[in-house]
Amino acid sequence: MLNVDLQKLLKGSISRYELVAATAKRARMIVDEAEKEHNVIVEKPVSIAVKELQDDEWAICPKN
Repeated sequence: MLNVDLQKLLKGSISRYELVAATAKRARMIVDEAEKEHNVIVEKPVSIAVKELQDDEWAICPKN
């Protein structure tokens, strides 16, 4: 189970809904990339997506 500080992830003006939607979208992208390359994912895709967000490997762009 991930134990993440939500306030650190909610940078700027993004809402919790945007955070959940963007994380789910990134997790689907991770699964699609793994299937395309015929890789087996050991860790859960949502966990990977959250870690990438924490490490600033990707960012959520809020809608205007």
